[in-house]
Amino acid sequence: MAKPCLAYFSVAFLLLLLFTLSSAQTSDSSIYDSFLRCLTQRTNSSTQLSDIVFAQTNPSFPTVLQNYIRNARFNTSQTRKPLLIVTPLQESHVQGAVICAKSVKVQLKIRSGGHDYEGISYISDEPFIILDLFNLRAITVDIENEVAVVQAGATLGEVYYRIWEKSKVHGFPAGVCPTVGVGGHFSGGGYGNMMRKYGLSVDNVIDAEIVDVKGNVLDRKSMGEDLFWAIRGGGGGSFGVILSFTIKLVAVPETVTVFRVEKTLETNVTATDLVVQWQQVAPNTDERLFLRLLLQPVSSKVVKGTKTVRASVVALFLGGADEVVSILEKEFPLLGLKKENCTEVSWIDSVLWWNDDESLKNGDKPETLLDRNLNSAGFLKRKSDYVVKAISRDGLEWIFKRMIELGKTGFVFNPYGGKMGEIASDATPFPHRKGNLFKIQYSVNWDDPSTGAAQNFTNQAKRLYSYMTPFVSSNPRRAFLNYRDLDIGVNNFGENSFEEGEVYGSKYFNQNLERLVNIKTKVDPENFFRNEQSVPVLMSRA
Repeated sequence: MAKPCLAYFSVAFLLLLLFTLSSAQTSDSSIYDSFLRCLTQRTNSSTQLSDIVFAQTNPSFPTVLQNYIRNARFNTSQTRKPLLIVTPLQESHVQGAVICAKSVKVQLKIRSGGHDYEGISYISDEPFIILDLFNLRAITVDIENEVAVVQAGATLGEVYYRIWEKSKVHGFPAGVCPTVGVGGHFSGGGYGNMMRKYGLSVDNVIDAEIVDVKGNVLDRKSMGEDLFWAIRGGGGGSFGVILSFTIKLVAVPETVTVFRVEKTLETNVTATDLVVQWQQVAPNTDERLFLRLLLQPVSSKVVKGTKTVRASVVALFLGGADEVVSILEKEFPLLGLKKENCTEVSWIDSVLWWNDDESLKNGDKPETLLDRNLNSAGFLKRKSDYVVKAISRDGLEWIFKRMIELGKTGFVFNPYGGKMGEIASDATPFPHRKGNLFKIQYSVNWDDPSTGAAQNFTNQAKRLYSYMTPFVSSNPRRAFLNYRDLDIGVNNFGENSFEEGEVYGSKYFNQNLERLVNIKTKVDPENFFRNEQSVPVLMSRA
């Protein structure tokens, strides 16, 4: 007797499922139609607007979405997809997209290069639209006045190349990965291998254009100094849509020097010896010298089947090889640097070398920096910390044992000092200045697409982060906004939104959070521009 009931139930369930799917498709289609109609009304454009608005049913939708996904963890069939992707060709398209996303009451995510480590420029737990800025990539370089205007969708590689086209003795202090987008990189602070000489990218930003929540285009004068302060390190996505930055170019010598020196726990001068001395030298040496330290568990060449830790010092010196060898013979004798370890190159070739130290041997040319395409996006997890007191030899040896036990997660130590110690901690929202010896990046990459692998490797990174607790900053334990890490807190935008925002906000911004919150509350009181770790709005209490 139960079978007919089961059959009726199955048919009813199937009809309900088909109705639900049909309703969802109708809803998505309705949002597309409403959005496109609104955009047409709001935009004075000769562009066929349907060519820049992609619904999920558009055959090009998967390609447009995946072109700027830089972390394969967020490119699975289970990852929630945007309702629409908008690819503006001019600033009025951005203005219209902001107004129209508000009118259809859908969250707007802003993507410039797609390098956010947690993918928050292109994923969400709620229905959302991606505003993808990759077409807004114009770069105007004025060597006479030593400035450039750079649109948010440009990549760092394009910025470096366009400067080099006009001058062989100018550069800009920003990141070493050429496919990173300017919009997110600069608005989150932007650091690179010239920061000890010239500070962060934001320390060299002199103007900007932003579309605010009302759809207005504002420059530094019209937005005011508070908002201009906020978008130079507070994350542009909390305050509006960055259209462009005006940057002050910096001087670079005709010849710079790069080198890489490696040690392990098994060499005569061990990795431990090297790191002990590196901590004394790297934050205090000549400000023209940037000594990045990579620490990675690797297979032993001495005892087969076991692991050791490899320490690699990767450097840029804004000068010649003879001078840097002389400096480090005195200051860092354990490195054992010889002139034959060094390569003298132009600044633009140093950019190529830092992206791939085999590039110059392979004959790569500066035009390589214009290539936006990755062969494939890998799976990765990143975390960050700050060290304010040198880690002891015993501490390092204990850490290395834990790294070997875990198996794959490594460290990148980035030294501070120099110019970074001269700029006040509240000069920009980025607070990590004087008193920080170095920043740590926790880094693990893998190729296995299974959920089990993702769980394993992300847990490795979390465990190493936990092990490091006694050795890093505290109260708050600080973090770098552009090394996005959702483990340190997320915002669910409920009644506790402000308190949730304080948790991660204090780690990223320290004492600057209060000013950021006040600015955010003033310019975007309804919290339209939001993401999982955006600056929270000050909630009014009834």
